[in-house]
Amino acid sequence: MPRPVVTCDLFSALLDSRSGGTAALAALDRPWPVPPVEVYDRWDAANKRLQRDCTSWVPFAELSRQALREAYAELGLDGTADDDVLALLASVGRWPLWPDVEQALAGLREAARVGVLSNVDDDLFAATRAAPLLDPALAMTSQRLRAYKPSPALYRAARAQLGPFVHVASSARDVRGALEAGVRAVRLVRPGHRLDPDGPAPEHVISSLAELPELLPRIAPV
Repeated sequence: MPRPVVTCDLFSALLDSRSGGTAALAALDRPWPVPPVEVYDRWDAANKRLQRDCTSWVPFAELSRQALREAYAELGLDGTADDDVLALLASVGRWPLWPDVEQALAGLREAARVGVLSNVDDDLFAATRAAPLLDPALAMTSQRLRAYKPSPALYRAARAQLGPFVHVASSARDVRGALEAGVRAVRLVRPGHRLDPDGPAPEHVISSLAELPELLPRIAPV
């Protein structure tokens, strides 16, 4: 019997992106009137909006550049966003995994084929600490699929390549996007992420990735 296919979101389920990105912005050592975490949050929000509104695929790095320009303008910050985004994205290899990820993925790989489904460019994904822990053949990036979450097009394109699969998601847009696209989603609770109160509720919720191997036999991939 073939092993089930599981994908995980990268920037919320596997990586503590807020901590990693904030540290990278702090390392720029700019005399900003706001803390680096606020700059990260503005950039992240703009990035997600640009991804949501993207109707013709544009590289993640380019959307990130546009988003940092917007964040700097909104906050009235000095600095060249086009240069600073290069430093920010170059830091993704240092962004930390959540504490449960490495050991949990080792256990999960015994029961399933495990990949990623993420709004990211291929080279950025390959640079992360998560990449060596996942099956490279199952790297479902936005660059590969030519779509961005939360568009149903991304999830449907992934299913066309993977067949039925289970997606592990933490962010509200990812949980909602997967469920509305008809993909079986497991919500992994992470700090700073809540469900969309107007969206569908996931049937399965876990507080640690280590809970997934025991739960997986009870989930039918779609």
